Amino acid sequence: MPTTKPAIMKNINKNFARLKPVGIRAFDYKASTIPGIVKLTLGEPDFNVPEPMKEAAIKSIEDNDSHYAPGNGTVELRKAIAHFMKDRYDLDYDPDSEIAVTIGATEGIYASLATVTNPGDDVLVATPTFPLYSAITTPLGSNAIEIDTSADDFVLTPERLKQALADHPAAKALVLNYPSNPTGVTYTRDQVKALADTVKDTDLVVIADEIYSELVYDGTHTSIAEFIPDQTLVLNGASKSHAMTGYRIGFIAGPKELMGPVSATHAMMVTAASDPAMAAATAAFATEAGKEATFKMKAAYKERRDFLVDALRKLGFTITTPNGAFYVFAKLPEKFGKDDIKFATDLANEGKVAVIPGSYFGAGGQGHLRISYATSLDNIKTAVERIKNFVEA
Repeated sequence: MPTTKPAIMKNINKNFARLKPVGIRAFDYKASTIPGIVKLTLGEPDFNVPEPMKEAAIKSIEDNDSHYAPGNGTVELRKAIAHFMKDRYDLDYDPDSEIAVTIGATEGIYASLATVTNPGDDVLVATPTFPLYSAITTPLGSNAIEIDTSADDFVLTPERLKQALADHPAAKALVLNYPSNPTGVTYTRDQVKALADTVKDTDLVVIADEIYSELVYDGTHTSIAEFIPDQTLVLNGASKSHAMTGYRIGFIAGPKELMGPVSATHAMMVTAASDPAMAAATAAFATEAGKEATFKMKAAYKERRDFLVDALRKLGFTITTPNGAFYVFAKLPEKFGKDDIKFATDLANEGKVAVIPGSYFGAGGQGHLRISYATSLDNIKTAVERIKNFVEA
C-alpha cells in the first residue's frame, strides 16, 4: 500500500483543514453493523425504478448509445426537462441554452456554488438543512452563513432574510432547499413570493434545490424561479421523484447568461452524464408513465407519513407537519433534553432503530431527529413499536 510523501500533504488545499465531517453517512454506516436494526436513516426511496425508465435505459444500451453526449446532456433529455418544468411549474427554459444535465443534484450544487462565489464570499443557508451546502463552501473558500429557521416552523421568513443581509451585506448567494431535507416542511405560494420580493431588491443568486418538488402532499409546489427567474438557479432531478438515485441524473435550469459559466464549470468536472441514464430520465420527465409513477409513490409516502407523525406525537415527540419530501423532523420529548446524538446512538444500540441526529443539519437542528419514511410501512410500524418501548423504558 503506498504512503503519501509527508511534504505533499502540506501542499493540498488548506481549506480542507476547515472541513467538518458530514455525520449522516458515518452514523448510518455504524448503525448498519448492529444486528436486527431497522433503518430510518437515508433519503433512499425503497421503490424500484419504474419499468418505462428501465426499458429506455436497456434500449439505449442495445442501440449502442455509448458515445460522448453533449456536455449539457442529450438534446432529448434537455427537451424533456423543459417539458417537465413547464408542465409542472409553468416555467419556461430553453433546452439549448438554459438547462444543464448534471451527475445528480449533488454535482449541480457544487457547480452552482463554484460558479457564483469567489474565495471569501458569504453564502446564506437556511437551516436546518442538508449539510452538503455548507460543506461545499469550505473547499471553495467561501463562508456558509446559517440562518436558523427553527423558531418559524422551519420556514425562512423575509424578516430573517433581511436581518441576515443586514449582517452580511456582501453575501453573494442564498441556498434554499424546499421541500426540506431534513424537516419535510415546504413553502406556500405566498411565502415563496414574499421571499422573492425580498431577494429581487438584492443581487443575490438563489440556488433553489427543489429535488423534492414532486413530493408535495397537499397543494402544489411553487418554484421561486416563477417570481425571480433572472436571479435563480433551480436544481432538480430524477432521484427522488422516480426512485432513480443510482442513475445520478440531476439538472440545473437558469437564465442563459448565468447558465453559460455554470455549464462550463459542470463540463470541466464531469464532461457529461451517461447515455443510458439520460435515456431513462428522458422517459421519466417526458411521459405520462413517468408522471403516473411519481403519483403512485407519493400516495404511498403520504400514507407512511400520516401513520408515523401520529404515532410519534402520541409518544411525546413534537413535530411540525411535513408537507413534502419523505422525512419527519421530530423534537425529542422534554424528558430527554436536547442531546439528540446521544438519544439516536442509544436508540440504535438499545432500541434497534436507526435515525439521524438533528444536530447534523446545522443551526436549529439540535434536540431533533430526522426520521426517513422512505421505507415500507411494515418497517415503519416495527420501528415505531421499538421506539415506544425505548421511550417508555
